[in-house]
Amino acid sequence: MGPPSGENNVVVSSNIKLERLLSMKGGKGETSYANNSQAQAKHARSMLHLLKETLDGVHLNSPEIPFVVADLGCSSGSNTIFIVNVIIQHIIKRYEASGHSDLPEFSAFFADLPSNDFNTLFQLLPPLANQDVGSMEECLASTGHRSFFAAGVPGSFYRRLFPAKSIDVFYSAFSLHWLSQVPEIVLEKSSTTYNKGKIFIHGANKSSANAYRRQFQTDLAGFLKMRSKEMKKGGSMFIALLGRTSEDPTDQGGAGLLFGTHFQDAWNDLVQEGLITSEKRDDFNIPVYAPSLQDFKEVVEANGSFSIKKLEVFQGGSPLVVNRPDDAAEVGRALANSCRSVSGVLVDAHIGDKLGDELFLRVANRATNKAEEILENLQFFHIVASLSLK
Repeated sequence: MGPPSGENNVVVSSNIKLERLLSMKGGKGETSYANNSQAQAKHARSMLHLLKETLDGVHLNSPEIPFVVADLGCSSGSNTIFIVNVIIQHIIKRYEASGHSDLPEFSAFFADLPSNDFNTLFQLLPPLANQDVGSMEECLASTGHRSFFAAGVPGSFYRRLFPAKSIDVFYSAFSLHWLSQVPEIVLEKSSTTYNKGKIFIHGANKSSANAYRRQFQTDLAGFLKMRSKEMKKGGSMFIALLGRTSEDPTDQGGAGLLFGTHFQDAWNDLVQEGLITSEKRDDFNIPVYAPSLQDFKEVVEANGSFSIKKLEVFQGGSPLVVNRPDDAAEVGRALANSCRSVSGVLVDAHIGDKLGDELFLRVANRATNKAEEILENLQFFHIVASLSLK
């Protein structure tokens, strides 16, 4: 499904509307997620030792029982395929080390919202190794082939996605900071929680930020409840999401610098130039919340289904990948493309793709003028959690 285009009057607040719209930018173009997710790949690789610690705690069933992995919020780039391979290769080593002469068959589910560009993802999947010829070990050794059955699962991870007790390992990276919806109260003009003049909660009033916090915790509680039903006994879950080091929810850290500074100013430019009304700007809010460790921990403990094996803030580095850091224009384009790859579909649905072009042009121009400051200050922190089913 391609991004919406044309002038629209969509106010993205309800979870149904957001589920139908939200996706990373599809395809393989300059502003696509597939071409702007190198930083996510770098951050995911830096956490592999933590992922493998989680995998070491997963119970190994008899090889007659298929081993099932699910990536929740897989998006449309190659990062998800790399991670699934890492997970399966690590589990294979554990089976071999435990003395099993046979290996289980492996299945991987790639789950995301229905609007995700699954076609691009499936085109990136290598062919399945021919398991009719030789042993499973020989199949796994065949280069350029995958060692797992693959399927896409369209749907919100805040709801049930899989049969009960069917998944051994859940993996979710850089997804759970996306809320199921913008809290409706922040869009109500008569409310003291109205996020007037803002398109994000970074630097907003406390009541708006707390509404986002409540929405995040409600969403995470639903997520954990669904996964507790779907996970096999002895299963584990690895989660990484944008987080923050400050206890103040109006300080959204790296997410705040990405969505709450140059992006915010570019919206204000469109208003001042008469291209959109201030009401049009105020009706748009980014449905992202970077939680603190305490925000996250409270929900896991209240849910009670999972043991926390590890919970920490991990410094992930910059979300930008630039070849020439001294080229201010490249830094500006990189910031605009990074921002558009994750929010462009929502922007285009709200103001149309032509005004979307104008908006991100202004993001790039503003970021170009602050290139050195951006490279120095734009750092992401992630909350990393390893959870096992009690």
